[in-house]
Amino acid sequence: MPASLPDHHTLRDACTALAEAAAREIMRIYAGDLGVRSKEDKSPVTDADHAAEAVIVAGLRQLTPGLVVVAEEEMAAGHVPKLDGSPFWLVDPLDGTKEFIKRNGEFTVNIALIEDGRPTLGIVLAPATEILWRGTAGLGADKREGTGSFTPIRTRPAPAHGFTACASRSHAIYSDLDIWFRNNNLTVADRVQAGSSLKFCLIAEGKADIYPRFGPTNEWDTAAGQGVLEAAGGEVVTTDGRPLGYGKPRFSNPHFIARTKDAR
Repeated sequence: MPASLPDHHTLRDACTALAEAAAREIMRIYAGDLGVRSKEDKSPVTDADHAAEAVIVAGLRQLTPGLVVVAEEEMAAGHVPKLDGSPFWLVDPLDGTKEFIKRNGEFTVNIALIEDGRPTLGIVLAPATEILWRGTAGLGADKREGTGSFTPIRTRPAPAHGFTACASRSHAIYSDLDIWFRNNNLTVADRVQAGSSLKFCLIAEGKADIYPRFGPTNEWDTAAGQGVLEAAGGEVVTTDGRPLGYGKPRFSNPHFIARTKDAR
């Protein structure tokens, strides 16, 4: 780790506080007019996306001066940073904007640190439920509900009777998923739908086993959730079995599978 970068324990606690501050902004706006509009790619954005991102980006730049921050709304505005191989941040200030607009509570704040192409720190906070998941290389993964204490989390062994599979609340195409499960000789006993990066966290805390994603995603959509899941004992791989890496051209992801390590 570069000498100028604080240790993972310090970074984890600072990013926890930033996620909490962003969540307060999100819930303030959630209680009133959301300010919904469309970006150039026709995807929705709200006042909460921008307010939360402003809090997080300012905090990260103060915490780690000189480190690149790749943030969704800055990217959408055309501010595309250049990477030089150094650690960098990936921020999705409001993952699950469609769920936020539906007011179903399934949206998250996501902050991840990328080192050598891998997420070594992931913070996922669900503002509506006040549940926060963290994963940190060398420190493991934990979870806190409301104002309670953090408790360790781990993935579970895949159940013998079949997997619990996660699917996107807004993007799942079950026919494609069923074909993939059959082709890979995997038995699915149950399904759970969830928005945003919550699917990674369900696997990380042992409530689900596998989440295949065959639609388009960007790196800021997945980095924090992957950081939590890997610290909890799981993995995120491409369809050819390679670890899902970061710092790719245009920050776009290929198809991937998030899973417990024995869900193969």
